[in-house]
Amino acid sequence: MALKIYTKTGDAGHTSLIGGTKVPKSHLRIESYGTVDELNSYIGLCNDHIADAAVNSMLKEIQDRLFTVGSSLACDPDKEPAMKIPDLKDSDVALLEQTIDQMNEVLPPMKSFILPGGHPAVSHLHVARCVCRRAERNCVYLKQNELFVDDLVLKYLNRLSDYLFVLARYVGHQLNAPEIPWKPRIS
Repeated sequence: MALKIYTKTGDAGHTSLIGGTKVPKSHLRIESYGTVDELNSYIGLCNDHIADAAVNSMLKEIQDRLFTVGSSLACDPDKEPAMKIPDLKDSDVALLEQTIDQMNEVLPPMKSFILPGGHPAVSHLHVARCVCRRAERNCVYLKQNELFVDDLVLKYLNRLSDYLFVLARYVGHQLNAPEIPWKPRIS
């Protein structure tokens, strides 16, 4: 018999963190890992629009890391030390930085701010970048409210949004999609 996806335990607006602690579904911790889940889904959509094997592989790696981030955020921090939760590593941030540097080697220098657009793959990557920034803001808000969030999670999300910005430019460059410079209206 197949496992049922619905449990009905959340029907009253509460859910459990990893470790069993019950919290309202509106809890900032739930919002934080829910936004990371949204980001992960959006990166999957981006990956479906990109035909570069190296980029596809990197995006799959990032999706795996985002499950790690989500696990960290979904865990009751008081119970986490006793559980086997995957951890981020400094090398995960370093990989993003190295990949950003490699992409920047082939990109023309930016001479102005650029508007998202030019190709659906580029636009989707910019949306993913914005979702990533929201996930980062949620995690910062957790920390500001003295709710535990690993500093490496903040660092990874910050660097990931940088990566997604550069990747949007890189994919646009590969597709010969023109960058759209922002030309501020000055009256």
